[in-house]
Amino acid sequence: MINSRRSFLKTAVVSGGMLSLDATGFASQALASSARKVELFAHRGASALRPEHTLAAYARAIADGADYIEPDLVSTRDGVLVARHEAILDETTDVSQRPEFAIKRTTKTIDGRTHTGWFCDDFTLSELKSLRAVERLPKVRPQNTFYDGMFQILTWDEIIDFAAAESATVGRLIGLVPELKHSTYFAKVGLPLEDRFLKSLTEHEYTKRCPLEIQSFEVANLKYIRNVIGKKDNIRLMQLVAEGNIRPADVVAAGGDLSFGAMSSKTGLRDIARYADVVAPPTRALIPLVADGKLGKPTALISDAHDAGLLVHTWTFRPENRFLAADFKDGNGENARNEMGSIAEIRRYIDAGIDGFFSDDSEIGRKAINA
Repeated sequence: MINSRRSFLKTAVVSGGMLSLDATGFASQALASSARKVELFAHRGASALRPEHTLAAYARAIADGADYIEPDLVSTRDGVLVARHEAILDETTDVSQRPEFAIKRTTKTIDGRTHTGWFCDDFTLSELKSLRAVERLPKVRPQNTFYDGMFQILTWDEIIDFAAAESATVGRLIGLVPELKHSTYFAKVGLPLEDRFLKSLTEHEYTKRCPLEIQSFEVANLKYIRNVIGKKDNIRLMQLVAEGNIRPADVVAAGGDLSFGAMSSKTGLRDIARYADVVAPPTRALIPLVADGKLGKPTALISDAHDAGLLVHTWTFRPENRFLAADFKDGNGENARNEMGSIAEIRRYIDAGIDGFFSDDSEIGRKAINA
């Protein structure tokens, strides 16, 4: 019997085995059969099955066995952190169907991309709450459009409270893996994210104890967070990286030449390890596709990262044929859900040594881990 909230947050039951917080504050499976725990991150919730960043997506992911749920965090005009894939609202809300907001349509350049549409930082929280979420990929996931219009945009505070409530309900810790989006852009428009985000962590009992993995494609914000909070038992910092000569937005703004490719080198990984705990490359940077679209051989990135003292959490596995390597597709059409193919593909990456992965479908991800 668990007699207090404190003791509950120290232990939880998962899949018939005891889940406990290890010396770093993170969950470690105490089952003899689980020598290496591979962590499952619900990419914007169960976004293959529900519109992303909605309560429905997060609830489904938790029910399907996700270790963490992911909110991408952006800012409203009045400085409230909310969950959207990016600052642009067109693809994930019904804003284009709302005539009262037609005047807010404008053109902005964010992280080097110019877009004409509606942007989160032009809306107050009250205005944003009047919008409703819609499916971002309606042609790929038409079944998700059934839920269009049902759900409000969530604040970061609401997501924390929801995770805490779900944790108490299901009897296991639910981790949070927030991504700070467009930090350089938001700072430029007078809405810096970092201090408000850090303040929020002190205002919730749950975030003082639950596993937290803070991620960003930028570098300066993660270094700033590390300098402010130091090392905390329940917090990891995740440096997201892309492939090749692309540079982080803050590096571009500062006139630097550091690329994600350089960051993924042996020297670059050692530099990341000075301020972060995890490196998160895209899947194809770990096992690339060859000429026929099938998976090739693993690169040295996983072993190099481990040698530098970093965990490797990769992004993103999606269950539809169009997103799978050629050797795992079936003949049911590009947009068909292919569970067996997706499990087999994920297993190749687990066998290559990844420590965790983002998935649009936590049910499939959990089956791959348990296979």
